[in-house]
Amino acid sequence: MDQVALIWDPRLAAYDLGPSHPLNPLRLVLSVELMESFGLLFPDVVIAPREATESELLLVHSSGYIEAVRHAGDWTSDFRPIMGLGTEDNPIYPGMHEIAALTCGGSIQAIEEVLSGRRKRTFSIAGGLHHAHRSRAAGFSIYNDAAVGIAVARQQRPGLKVLYIDIDAHHGDGVQEAFASSAEVLTISIHQSGMHAFPGTGFAGEIGYGPGAGFSANVPLPPYATDACFALAFDDMIAPLARGFGPDLIVAQLGVDAHYSDPQTDLGLTLPGYHALVRGIVALADELCAGRLAAVGGGGYHIAQVVPLAWTWVMAEFGGVPLDDEVPDAWRAKVRSRLDCEPPASMGERDSFDLPAESAERVLALTAERIRETREAVFPYLDLVP
Repeated sequence: MDQVALIWDPRLAAYDLGPSHPLNPLRLVLSVELMESFGLLFPDVVIAPREATESELLLVHSSGYIEAVRHAGDWTSDFRPIMGLGTEDNPIYPGMHEIAALTCGGSIQAIEEVLSGRRKRTFSIAGGLHHAHRSRAAGFSIYNDAAVGIAVARQQRPGLKVLYIDIDAHHGDGVQEAFASSAEVLTISIHQSGMHAFPGTGFAGEIGYGPGAGFSANVPLPPYATDACFALAFDDMIAPLARGFGPDLIVAQLGVDAHYSDPQTDLGLTLPGYHALVRGIVALADELCAGRLAAVGGGGYHIAQVVPLAWTWVMAEFGGVPLDDEVPDAWRAKVRSRLDCEPPASMGERDSFDLPAESAERVLALTAERIRETREAVFPYLDLVP
């Protein structure tokens, strides 16, 4: 684990969006506690984040928006829907700016640790809030930590080529938007189609513009897309695009809300399918950029049954540590003490999602068609054959 780092501090979970809000900070706490239960978090593995500075945030967000977020905690009944603040998705809470800036700082550090050579793989577990726009909060995201982290790295290292891979169930619209005009940042998002899911974007025709034309790629998946659909998208689009681009660094958003049981989405990914995607991303980093991989968290709203299992597995995979399939009893007891549910006893090696054969074939065929559309739209820009 000496080449791996988890960017974490309990302050990252010190927010309360209300009892019914999906972005429950307990999902972070339970994930870190499960990592601890498996003995993955040695003292030198965990790095406490710093707050992103205003100059760093300004690389992605407008000064007026940052000022509005900074003072949001002072508001009582006021809300600013034009900025996405005080809405159902993004309620105002005390310390909003500080916690959002700390999350950004964590993702900046995750990238810096990798680029400096101090670590090979890092995981900013509270990051991955990919829906924030230049002057607007959206989709539980105040500041766009992945975009800020990439922008800071590129400011410090002009010419740095970054591949951003997003496997969250929702389109990585904010990150795509931030770099849509750049040929030095390739964004790839696999997600549930915007015809059926928030934020309603991420179609094959969204390819970037100007110098960045062809450097935004999307696969909008149909509902109930299975492990086979995700594997096809990885093999037929992500991998060839990555090889054609030749990145210096990979930043991966590892949201786990594509899991079939997630309450916010309608996809059919299993935990073994998720593992295969992450392994593929790790392998691409090893093949293309000396292993340099900075991961951020993201979505995932089954806070005890899925998210901690997936993200604990990520840390173990990053460190090359095999895990038993049996979940430690001590962690399960902590879950029972906090939630009215029976915690998982297994890490999900035999997790499965079964569709009738005819439905599975139809979903796979739809996925293949979406991949074909995207390949035809973006492959020529990297001199690849569609």
